Amino acid sequence: MMPLLLSKSFHLFGLSIGTLLLSSCLSLAGFSPLAAQENPYIVAYDHNLEEPGSLEVEYFSTFGTQRGGPGFHAFWAEFEYGATAWWTTEFYLDAQSTFGESTVFTGFRWENRVRPLKREHFINPVLYMEFENKNEADKILKEIEGHDVEADQAVPNSIARQQVTREIELKLILSSNYKGWNFTENTIAAKNLSNHPWEFGYALGASRPLALKGAAHRCNFCLQHFIAGVEMYGGLGDRWSFGLHDTSHYLGPGLAWNLPSGWTFRLAPTFGLNGNSHQFLLRWGVSYEVSGFGRMVESMFKGQER
Repeated sequence: MMPLLLSKSFHLFGLSIGTLLLSSCLSLAGFSPLAAQENPYIVAYDHNLEEPGSLEVEYFSTFGTQRGGPGFHAFWAEFEYGATAWWTTEFYLDAQSTFGESTVFTGFRWENRVRPLKREHFINPVLYMEFENKNEADKILKEIEGHDVEADQAVPNSIARQQVTREIELKLILSSNYKGWNFTENTIAAKNLSNHPWEFGYALGASRPLALKGAAHRCNFCLQHFIAGVEMYGGLGDRWSFGLHDTSHYLGPGLAWNLPSGWTFRLAPTFGLNGNSHQFLLRWGVSYEVSGFGRMVESMFKGQER
């Protein structure tokens, strides 16, 4: 049983990596990658949006341990597109493998981020809205809100996957750059579209490149390509019982490696801060950014019109 589960998990992993490789092939066909500096955050957002007309394809993975239930591997693919200079839209596909049980598709998400201020300010606000259509077997832990606790993930997949939820999630992102540092604070409010109260959460992050000055030559291992940081996030209860009671919280370091070729790798070992949290989560991700994607699609449609 275990080899079968692992093979299914790695099959989905291979599909995601295959998508990334397809993006790489597109870049070789004439679409140059952007040398963007991505922060190491997995949960928190900063104020940087996708470049207009650019597509970023991402794969993220979370290995989690839990008391009272088997461990799990949750993973998701992201397709992030810079619609304009002030608007980034993103589509997610989520899945997970619970060891000893099954591998299941858990749902999709549609995310939008809008930056109302054009220029860089000391504090840069971003407005975030997401629609989620997922089942209760979802374990990607992309955000922690309300009374989300470790015991929620102990429900067997065969039961949890039968309950589908639709949710609207709002965030106010306040992010600042200062002397090479990035500091960000995310306030979260989420509403299940059935008869549930508003739930609240937070995410905090701080990061800095290992070197602020670039090397005189092109290199992959130069210190300016590595960004180290720390991330903390957790739930703040709901409208009926706001606060820290029966909530979970996490803290962990993170590292992002931004390659000049357009690839970014992230690694973030994360530790639970109280008895309601998973004791340990190992999170990592890989992404590839392709510039000119919007122009490519536009030229394809213009070619069909002729």
